[in-house]
Amino acid sequence: MNTQVHKDTAVETAHGRPIELKLEVVAIPVADVDRAKRFYGDKLGWRLDADFVAGDNFRVVQFTPPGSPASIHFGKGITPAAPGSASGLYLVVSDIVAARADLAGRGVDVGEVFHVAGPGQPPVSGPDPERRSYFSYATFSDPDGNGWLLQEVTARFPGRVDADETTFSSPAELASALRRAAAAHGEHEKRTGGQHDATWPDWYADHMVREQAGKPLPS
Repeated sequence: MNTQVHKDTAVETAHGRPIELKLEVVAIPVADVDRAKRFYGDKLGWRLDADFVAGDNFRVVQFTPPGSPASIHFGKGITPAAPGSASGLYLVVSDIVAARADLAGRGVDVGEVFHVAGPGQPPVSGPDPERRSYFSYATFSDPDGNGWLLQEVTARFPGRVDADETTFSSPAELASALRRAAAAHGEHEKRTGGQHDATWPDWYADHMVREQAGKPLPS
């Protein structure tokens, strides 16, 4: 099979279809494997996928956050990085306030929600007033100091997702998208004279697909 690297860095087959390169796992450095296992499993409630031991010098533990297609690894013989040196580990959420409240309810020392007005601007307390995607955050760390960052994203920037695919990783994420579509459709009905829209399922579907693909929303 012939392959070539295009100027946009995508690796494509001879037929022009990109070869899928799916990020599956991120390794994080920890000092105490069992302590980290209790934090990510018992406290955060992430799904334990594996805990494999091979001799005295190798152990791999895998956890997956709820709704995430990617997982984390930690253990012995996994990474030479210093424990606690990982930072900027993003967890994308559809509702930053609810996500923070859930972590706090689990006993996690999570910071207050903050937002940024724009690139390079200092953080401001509270979520973004307009609840714009990518602007609202909250942070927490695991027992080793590895830093996690919650980021609220409800609509992707154009080109960030395949425009022909719409996926929701959990019932909660789908429900949140439906609520946003319902609110937008309510405004749409007001503009059309308050008449019931019998084709509302089509309008909802169009809104949800456009929102996720970063396209202009229906009016």
